[in-house]
Amino acid sequence: MAQGFLLKYAEIGVKGKNRYKFEDALCNQIRLRLSEIDGEFTVEKESGRVFVQADGDFDFDEVIETLQRVFGLAGISPVEVIEDKSWDNVTKAVGDFVEKQYAKCDFSFKVKSKRSDKHYPYTSPEVCVEMGGYLLERFPELSVDVHNPDVYIWVEIREKAYVYSKVYKGIGGMPLGTAGKAMLLLSGGIDSPVAGYMISKRGVWIDAVYFHAPPYTSERAKQKVVDLAKLVSKYTGKIRLHVVNFTDIQMYIYEQCPHEELTIIMRRYMMRIAQHLAKENGCLGLVTGESIGQVASQTMQSLAATNEVCDIPVYRPLIAFDKQDIVDISEKIGTYETSIQPYEDCCTIFVAKHPVTKPNLKAINKSEENLTEKIDEMVKEALDTIEIIEIGK
Repeated sequence: MAQGFLLKYAEIGVKGKNRYKFEDALCNQIRLRLSEIDGEFTVEKESGRVFVQADGDFDFDEVIETLQRVFGLAGISPVEVIEDKSWDNVTKAVGDFVEKQYAKCDFSFKVKSKRSDKHYPYTSPEVCVEMGGYLLERFPELSVDVHNPDVYIWVEIREKAYVYSKVYKGIGGMPLGTAGKAMLLLSGGIDSPVAGYMISKRGVWIDAVYFHAPPYTSERAKQKVVDLAKLVSKYTGKIRLHVVNFTDIQMYIYEQCPHEELTIIMRRYMMRIAQHLAKENGCLGLVTGESIGQVASQTMQSLAATNEVCDIPVYRPLIAFDKQDIVDISEKIGTYETSIQPYEDCCTIFVAKHPVTKPNLKAINKSEENLTEKIDEMVKEALDTIEIIEIGK
């Protein structure tokens, strides 16, 4: 059983004088996530690392899985802590660690070392050489392979010494909360949950808005979106999901506007409403799951037409992704099986037979003039009757 976990970060390490802010945000996220599982954990900053002290009983696999969902971590290593870092004690402790970890000591190995304590009598290369010699003497069946070893033995000399031989890959990115907040347009499809995950991976908190159109979309379609938000929140933290009743607005647009322009005009009103909610909730931009050319509403011209109604940034993390790239991520984060459930959202149901792919802004604006003040009243009603669902922690 590991005594703790030494956590490595990557991108944070290149930050300058404000690096401590990113480290503090990362530590706070680690504490929050570990508080949700059984066990007692203490989280402390080390030089270039974060150390998690594990006390009492805990589920090892659950801890690893939890830490692998924390944005900002590049590697997770279960470690044994060597309190007395005198050289004789460290060498014996590393030998005991190898004996305990491996039933048969007949593999090839390489020692890797990091020495943060610059007063330690051995440099990092010297630690590797001396420790390798000690292990060969203690375990004659071991062999050294500096190019492709079976096992890496890591020894880190800090305020204490740490030894480990496994590194679980972290998710990378930047700690949540270090890059502001955005409003995600969340549908029941494959793309938008992945977009929410991707923007959060860069340190952005997200809230979400879902456009519901009963009776054309069922309660099951709404529950599907709630389920997707729950899955995404395992990575992004707490999400406030705004459910907007969009039925009257869609039907009015359907009745008043040319059918080939329906998708674009409906999308523009979704963006207007989402932007209103974003500003109300302190968001710095909107996030969508759009990818260039994937459907008629996602051509360059169509994206420009929807952007025109926004005066805050619209972020599209998937803009240059192939569909298979998006599917692969959705499978990795666990949203794919829910996304493909056959419950259609309002975007799917109100699709024109021959939607315009290169909308003319003048024509679109002229069509919207036919909607009169009635649609403004409908938008106000939709905003006044929003249902807010709190998801995650």
